[in-house]
Amino acid sequence: MKRREFITLLGSATAAWPFAARPQTYPMRPITLIVPYPPGGGMDAMGRMVAQKLSHALGQQVIIENRPGAGAVIGTRAAAKAAPDGHTLVIMGTGASLPIYAGYDVNRDFAPVGLIASTPIVVMAHPSLPVKSLADVIALAKKEPGKLTAGTPPPPTINYLAAELFKSMTGTEITIVLYKGTGPLTNDLVGGHVALGFNTILPARSNIDAGNLHAIAVAGHARSAALPDVPTAAESGLPGFEASIYYGLSAPSGTPRPIIDRLNKELRSMMESEETTNRIVADGGDPIASTPEEYAANIEREEGKWVALIKKLGLKIE
Repeated sequence: MKRREFITLLGSATAAWPFAARPQTYPMRPITLIVPYPPGGGMDAMGRMVAQKLSHALGQQVIIENRPGAGAVIGTRAAAKAAPDGHTLVIMGTGASLPIYAGYDVNRDFAPVGLIASTPIVVMAHPSLPVKSLADVIALAKKEPGKLTAGTPPPPTINYLAAELFKSMTGTEITIVLYKGTGPLTNDLVGGHVALGFNTILPARSNIDAGNLHAIAVAGHARSAALPDVPTAAESGLPGFEASIYYGLSAPSGTPRPIIDRLNKELRSMMESEETTNRIVADGGDPIASTPEEYAANIEREEGKWVALIKKLGLKIE
């Protein structure tokens, strides 16, 4: 072999060797992000925003897969059974993390990545309902027990539990009507098929602005930036009535910590973007950045609060 040919061959081999020895890096293929609710609601909007940002940051497409049903349990259960390699993630909202279903245990089957945002439950009404305040709602419900209807997504969503908490705290009888998600609930609320809604802001925002729905009170510790003129429940005379949905990103348990850390880093970087935070606020939420450990603590805290209510009231969550 001629010297020049040998040097060329040796150079090619040397260039190829480090590449062959280099470990595969994450992500190696498109990522599936499960949204356990139908399109059109707050969870779906949050998921699509995260998918868009992560696709850009990770250099791989993040594909949304809507898997609604059973109050987010079907999609969440599917995520729990996915391979723990970081290529299947799930947007999890408070409610789906409650330990009241067979099929998955959030503490055992998931690795929290980080919080994204929170959004308060809002008590809203069709304009034909003769109420202007939370006190009016309570008075009307007590005047005709069981006649007043309130729509919520199905248990164990925080919307549903908020309605049960409201009934418990006010001693009222309100008939709860269940919907598959906040989108269908909003449509029926605007159509006057249900009088009240324990709803999130995003799917109802345009109808509130147009006067098709009346936002009565926000069940948050402070007023919402999206609805600054709407009082909190505490300001309306019902302190302690607080119910917010915390949105977070999780992966199946066993996902390697370096992958969790990479995803958390990108998630926190996302929350530092003014464009992202403005978008979350426009959708009725409050941006949150957290570590995986802080998200795990949030799950534990909210789980304790709502499970205590379920046990106290003897609610049958089936």
